[in-house]
Amino acid sequence: MTGAEFLTVLTTTDSAAKAEALARGAVEARLAACAQISAPVTSVYHWQGAIETAEEWQVLLKTTAARYEALEAHLTAAHDYDTPEILALPVVRGNAPYLAWLTDETAPGDGVCGRRPRRT
Repeated sequence: MTGAEFLTVLTTTDSAAKAEALARGAVEARLAACAQISAPVTSVYHWQGAIETAEEWQVLLKTTAARYEALEAHLTAAHDYDTPEILALPVVRGNAPYLAWLTDETAPGDGVCGRRPRRT
């Protein structure tokens, strides 16, 4: 399966607890099918006229292009950074069963989740 209808969205935050809250909130809201947290990463960046270095936790969220705007709004509202990093990277190719699972898990619905097979 191919196409930019699938995205990996990345954000960072300054603690493991905040990263988990961002990840869990997006998955619970079905804005992302899966989120992975990598840490710690060292970020070096310009901020308010100075070069800063910070330890951060990176969150990678798997979603569909159709859910991106809602995911971005959710992350922006939940994030405590003034200017949170939120980048969407297109998925060029992927395993068809995984992409089907991703689509199912991010489908908007009535908020009631049925039993779904565990991804292995």
